[in-house]
Amino acid sequence: MITTWRKEITYALKENGETWDDVIACTLSPKQWDIEFDDGYGTSCGKAFTAWTKYHVYFPAVYDGSEWVESVPRNPCDVAKEHVGGQ
Repeated sequence: MITTWRKEITYALKENGETWDDVIACTLSPKQWDIEFDDGYGTSCGKAFTAWTKYHVYFPAVYDGSEWVESVPRNPCDVAKEHVGGQ
């Protein structure tokens, strides 16, 4: 499926109750947010990035070429993060 990091990050932000207004910094430029890539299985195609909000850090995850956005809490807490990617 063809997607962009803007679409994928938007979904991940929503999952955490955040919006783009909450993004403090991102290693991607706004132009790079909209570069289309195939997030399906095969090889990873999306550009590497890190994005920060007040409460989370967002980054790309991949399993067998299928890509999505994961996040972790920005500050220490009692939330344990499951393995990212696949086995």
